[in-house]
Amino acid sequence: MDDQKGPLPPYTPTDTAPPPASTRQRRPPRRRRALRRSRTVRVLALACLAFIVLAQWKQLWRSERRAPPHLSVDKLNDNLEACRKLRVKPEDPAGPGRSRNDRYLDGGGGKPTLIKNALIWTGEPVPGTSDEDARAGVGWAWWLGDVLVERGLITKVDNKIPASEVPRDAIIYDAEGRRLTSGIIDMHSHAGISPLPGLNGNDDTNEASDNITPWARSIDGLFPLDPQIQVIKSGGVTSSLILPGSANNIGGEAFLIKHAVGRGDGRPELSAASMLADPDRTWRYMKMACGENAKRVHGSRTTRPVTRMGESYDFRRAFEKASQLVRRQDDWCDRAGEVGVRSMDEYLPEDLEWEALGAALRGQVHVNAHCYTVNDLEAMVDHSNEFEFPIRAFHHAHQAHLVPEILNRTWGGRPPALAIFADNMYYKAEAYIGTPSAGKMLYDQGLTPIYVSDNPVLNAQHVVLEAAKGFHYGLPYHAALASVTTAPADTLGMGQRLGKIKAGFDADIVVWDSDPLGVGAAPVQVWIDGTAQFDDPVVLSKPRARAAKAAVVVPDAPPPEVVEEPVEVADVLFRGVTRVLLDEHDVSAEDGASLNVAIRGGRISCIGECADEFRVAIDAGVGVVTLRNGHLHKSFVGVGGTLGLNEIDGESKTGNGKNPKTFTRAVDGLLLGGKKLRAAHNAGVTRAISAPRFKGWGGNTHHGTSVGIVTSARTSIDEGAIFGNDDVAVHYTLDLSVRGGDDESYSAAFGSLREKLIRAGAHGGKEKEVGTEEEEEEEEEEEEEKAFLRRVLASEMVLALTINSADGIATALRIKDEVDKKQQQQRHGTSSGIRMAIIGGAEAYLVAEHLAAANVGVILSPLQSYGETWDARRALPGAPLTNGTNIDRLLDAGVKVGIGLKEDWEVRDLALAAGTAYENGGGRLTGRQALDLVGRNVLEILGVVEEAEVAEEEEEEEEEEEETPGVTMRDGGHFVVSEGWPLGIGSRVVAVGSGRHVVSLFV
Repeated sequence: MDDQKGPLPPYTPTDTAPPPASTRQRRPPRRRRALRRSRTVRVLALACLAFIVLAQWKQLWRSERRAPPHLSVDKLNDNLEACRKLRVKPEDPAGPGRSRNDRYLDGGGGKPTLIKNALIWTGEPVPGTSDEDARAGVGWAWWLGDVLVERGLITKVDNKIPASEVPRDAIIYDAEGRRLTSGIIDMHSHAGISPLPGLNGNDDTNEASDNITPWARSIDGLFPLDPQIQVIKSGGVTSSLILPGSANNIGGEAFLIKHAVGRGDGRPELSAASMLADPDRTWRYMKMACGENAKRVHGSRTTRPVTRMGESYDFRRAFEKASQLVRRQDDWCDRAGEVGVRSMDEYLPEDLEWEALGAALRGQVHVNAHCYTVNDLEAMVDHSNEFEFPIRAFHHAHQAHLVPEILNRTWGGRPPALAIFADNMYYKAEAYIGTPSAGKMLYDQGLTPIYVSDNPVLNAQHVVLEAAKGFHYGLPYHAALASVTTAPADTLGMGQRLGKIKAGFDADIVVWDSDPLGVGAAPVQVWIDGTAQFDDPVVLSKPRARAAKAAVVVPDAPPPEVVEEPVEVADVLFRGVTRVLLDEHDVSAEDGASLNVAIRGGRISCIGECADEFRVAIDAGVGVVTLRNGHLHKSFVGVGGTLGLNEIDGESKTGNGKNPKTFTRAVDGLLLGGKKLRAAHNAGVTRAISAPRFKGWGGNTHHGTSVGIVTSARTSIDEGAIFGNDDVAVHYTLDLSVRGGDDESYSAAFGSLREKLIRAGAHGGKEKEVGTEEEEEEEEEEEEEKAFLRRVLASEMVLALTINSADGIATALRIKDEVDKKQQQQRHGTSSGIRMAIIGGAEAYLVAEHLAAANVGVILSPLQSYGETWDARRALPGAPLTNGTNIDRLLDAGVKVGIGLKEDWEVRDLALAAGTAYENGGGRLTGRQALDLVGRNVLEILGVVEEAEVAEEEEEEEEEEEETPGVTMRDGGHFVVSEGWPLGIGSRVVAVGSGRHVVSLFV
C-alpha cells in the first residue's frame, strides 16, 4: 500500500440548465427574482465548498490515517501476511536437490555411512518402465549394491560405490547380502498418545468432550517416552502418522513423526517437536471418523449423534461453520488488498475452533477419514463434493472394495487411498463384512491399498506383516511392499523424501534378516536420518534367507488366486505331494519325486505310490488334483477366543454373552454356522475349544467349562459337531480384567479360587457344613461348579487359568502346590495333582522353570504379546531388541507350548504364528513340531488328546491297509493339503478334512 498523500481529485462546477419552457411560471418581480438568484448561487457555492471539504477530508483520512485508534497497524500487517498464507496450497516438500536433511544436526548427526553388499529394493521400477507396466509388476527387482548416506540423506545408490567416493570418516556396514528397503511407514497409529501399558493417566487418544473437535492436536498429547515407540522402530517402522482416536466425527489434527527420540537416537532434544518428520510442517493432517464409534460415545436422548443421520448433520454443520470463517477471511483479505490495511476497521476474522477445518476446506490439510461401510463412505464422499474438499485416505474401509465408483467421485479428482488391515475383522458390526483379498481387489480396481496397524489395535512393530498378508491374499509383491513404503509416503505428501532408496531421499533405511514380506522378518539394523538406531542389535541366524549370488533377484510371483468358497467331495486324489507332516510321519519325497495321496469317504486312505488306489478311483471318475509343492499335514486347533460362542465381538446379541459372576458350560451356549467358523475351516482350523466369556468385548477372558467343536458343523446337534467330552476344561480368568474396579483385588480373586478348590475337595468331596442360610443358598448355586472342580481335583479335567502376569502365574502355581498337598494328605498319597494350563501367558518366560517343574503347559494367546496392559508389560519384543521371545524361553525350559487366539479374527493367522516361531526359533523346532504348536500341543495341554487317540485307535483296528506302500492314518479325518510350505506366506489351502465324510476342496 502507498502511504503518501495523493493529488486532490479535479473539481469542475456544473452549470445548471434552465427548466423547459413548458414548466415556466409567471415571473415574479425583478427584485425578487434577483434575490432568489443570489440565494441560489450562495447555496450552490456553499454546497460545492462542503463537497470539496468532505472529499479532501476523506482523502486525507484515507491517505494519512494510521488506523482506528483501537487497532494495531503491526497486527493488521501480520493479518495481511496471513492472507497470503491462507491462499497458498502446499506442494509436496522437495527431496532431491537438497544438500542436507532438514532434520540433520551439524556436529550431532550420524557420521557418513556406507551400507555395502545389500540386496536393495529401491521402491521404483527400472528407468524406462511405463506406468502401465509398472503397475502390472514389470521392472521391479531386488538388486545387489551399495548405499551411501551423508548429512541425513541418501547421496548415492549404485552397484558398487568406489572407496574414492566415500568420506574417510565413514562408517562401513556390510549387509552381507541381506535385503535393504526404505523405512516402513505406518499411516495410522496412536503410539505416544495411547502409551503402553495402558493407564488412564497416560491415555490421550480421544478428546471426547465434544463430537466435533477439529481444534484438538495429537502432538499436544504425544509422549516421547512411550516405550512402544522404540519397540515399533525395532520392526523397521521409521515413520508413523499419529492420529487422534475415532470417538469423534471430527477428532482433530494428526502429525507425522519419526521414531527417533532424544539424543540417544540422534536428536537434539527430548521433545515431540524434534520427532516431526517434516519440521516445516508443509502439510497438515486431520482425523475424521464415521460410523459406530461417535454414536456409541456421544449419542444419547439429549446429545448427538444417535444415528448416522445425526453424524451427517454434525459433519455438514461443522463444514458450514468452517466455510463461513473461510468466506469472512476471504472478504477481509480482498478488501485489505484493495484499500490497504490502514483503511481496515477490524482485524482478520480468526476462530481457533474452526481454523484447522477451514484449512482443510482450503486444501491445506490431508483429510483422513475412518469409514468402514458403504453408507459411511458414500456420505463422506457426498460431503466432500458439497463443501469441495479432497479426502486423502479412507481408513479401515472394510467395504471399500465393493464401491470403487463411489470412491472415484470424491471431490478433487484424486480417489482416496485405502488404509486397511489385512484380515482383522468381525470385531464390530461395521467390520463384519470384509475380505482378506480386499488389498488385491482395490489394486485391481486402480485404487491404492495401504496397510496400517491402528496401534495399539495391532502391534505396529509388525505392520510389515500386514503387507506380507496382503501379498499372501493376492496383492502383487511390488504393490504389497509399496503399501507400507511408497504408497503411504505419496499419500502423506512426502513422496519426494520418504519411501524410496534413492539419492536425495531421507536416509531412513532398514536391513532385514530375511524377505520383509516373509514370515518372521526382523530388522538387523535401522537408520533414521542416517543415524543407526541400535548399538548392539540382536541378529537372528537365518542362513537360508541370505541373498543369492545373482546380482538381480526378481520378486516372487503372486500366490495362486484365493478360492474363498470350496466344493465338497467325498473322494479325491492328489499328485505332487512333496512332504507329509502328520503325527506318525515327517516324510519328504526324494529329490525330483513326489508322493500320491488318496482320500476316500473324506478320510486319508493312502499315502505313497498308491497305484491300485489311484487306478480304481480314476476308473470310478474321481478327480485328480496335481500340485507343484504339495504338503499334507494335520489341521489346526483354535483355542483362547470365542469361536462358536460369538459372531460379532461388539454385538452382544450375536453371542452367548458375558459371565462375570455365573459359572456356566460353553456347550449350553453354542452358536454355530457363522462367518468366523467358516473362515476358520477354510484356513485349515477344523477344531476349536472355546470357553464362556468372562468380561470384555473381545476374546481371551474365560469363565466356565470349555467345549470342543468342529468348525464345519452347522448346528451343535449335528453328528460329530462336538469332539471329546461335552466339557473339556475348567476355566477362570485371573488377568487384569478380574480386577473389575477399584474395590476388587487380585488377592481376593486368587483367594476365592483357592477356597473353591479346598471346599470342593473337603471330606473326600462331600459338601462342607455352612453356617448361615445365605451361605447355604450360595452353596447350592455353586454346586455345578463344585462338581467340575472335583473332577479337576481327580485329574479328570484340566484347570485352565487365563493369566498374563508372571507373578499371577507364580501365585497360581503356589495354589496348585498347596491344594495338591492337601489332596495327597486326604487321599493318603493317591492324588496325582491338579493338571493346570495357562492361557495368555505374556510374562510366562519369567517363571519358565517353575512351569516346567510343575508340568504346566502354556497356550500363548497371542504368540507375542506387546505389553498392552500392566500385567503384560514385561513382554519380550524379540530381535533386534531381545534375544528371543516368550516362546523361545519357554521351549528352552522344557515347557509344553501352544499358540492360541487373543481375538477370533486371528484364526486365519494361526499357521503364520507357528511359522514365525519356527523361522525365528534358531532351530528349536522342526517343521512338525511347529505345526504341533497350533494342533497337537493345544489338545494335550487341555487334556483332550488322549481321548481322541483312543477313538482313533479303535477306528484304526476296524480299517485294513489295502496297499503295502500306502499308510492308513490314525485320525485321518482331520487334515489339510496345502500348496507350498503351510507355515509361510504364499501357501494356499487346497483341501480340508474335518472328520466328516466329505472334504472341502479349494480348486
